[in-house]
Amino acid sequence: MLAECLQGIRVLDLTQYIPGPFATQWLTDLGAEVVKVEPPIGDPMRTMGPVDPDGTTPFYKLANRNKTIVRLDLKSERGKAALAGLLAKADVLVEAYRPGVLTRLGFDPERLAELNARLIHCSLSGYGQTGPLAPVAGHDLTYVALTGGLWASGTSDRPVMTFPPLADHAGAMLAVIGILSALVRRGVSGKGARLDLSLSEAALSWMGGVLTAAKRFGTVGREDDIINGGAGFYRIYKTADSRFVALAAIEEKFWERFCIAVERPHWITRQSEPMPQNELISDLDTLFRGKDRDAWVALLAPVDCCFEPVLEPSEVAHHPQWKDRGIVQDGIDRDNLAEVLLPVFLDGARAYHRRPFKEEPVEAVLDLWR
Repeated sequence: MLAECLQGIRVLDLTQYIPGPFATQWLTDLGAEVVKVEPPIGDPMRTMGPVDPDGTTPFYKLANRNKTIVRLDLKSERGKAALAGLLAKADVLVEAYRPGVLTRLGFDPERLAELNARLIHCSLSGYGQTGPLAPVAGHDLTYVALTGGLWASGTSDRPVMTFPPLADHAGAMLAVIGILSALVRRGVSGKGARLDLSLSEAALSWMGGVLTAAKRFGTVGREDDIINGGAGFYRIYKTADSRFVALAAIEEKFWERFCIAVERPHWITRQSEPMPQNELISDLDTLFRGKDRDAWVALLAPVDCCFEPVLEPSEVAHHPQWKDRGIVQDGIDRDNLAEVLLPVFLDGARAYHRRPFKEEPVEAVLDLWR
């Protein structure tokens, strides 16, 4: 079972918003026990956006399932003493402060080593612990802005914002990879570790191909290459009912199947037209506006030509593929959430259904962790 992988591992989560909570939730899916420390007023994500009758946002409930929440004022002596007690018994610390904040609270690397030499300390910051931007504030949009990814996506007129937040989720996944690696190393060496992870660099790590193209050929444009909108055969199209479909027939065999299915065999040779394929795109625009989205799905689904509908969020949980895989748990608990489980099968078994978060006094957690 996945939940056995990190059984007995204790994680102390000092993070807020998206990246840290998302990372530590995946650690709970693998069996770790996560205690999330929040300020007395709570994580801002509790109230950022529409809230349920209990005053908490659905997103906060989703991001913090499986966790135990304690509230501490880390600027008070009582709060610092309680945190020191938790750190002494934790296996992993995840925090997302800007560099220097943890030190100002009295927990510099030397103090952490004194409290717990086996502690794996994961710092998940915007730009990393060093460099001129290390102390600078930011959010997903500004993190991705520095990677070249925004420039290379969107329309010829302007870049577009990515959604869901790219750097936030990439950074969370990188944190999980780093923590698991450090745990494996500790199992051999017995030593703790300090992980310096940057959300911006997590997104940047996916940009090698784009940066190489820019180095060799100059500025990478938008809508002038296969996967950024320049190809007619790899693009999103609007249908007659103002919905959308995605065509990704990169390989010749898939494009040929598509052209035959839509009764345009004379288009087969047009796949090799130079980028941007404006005339082909225009013809495909006209074609797809001739039928409703689901009519196109009925026609092309049996053809196997890399074509799918662009689902609206309300449709996703009901798609037969996701229902068969069981990855979306829709309408769970009294909170009526749509929960997406960890997308990993281990020996044929998927991660288990997560329980709602619970709040406990820190004294109860300290007693449990003794």
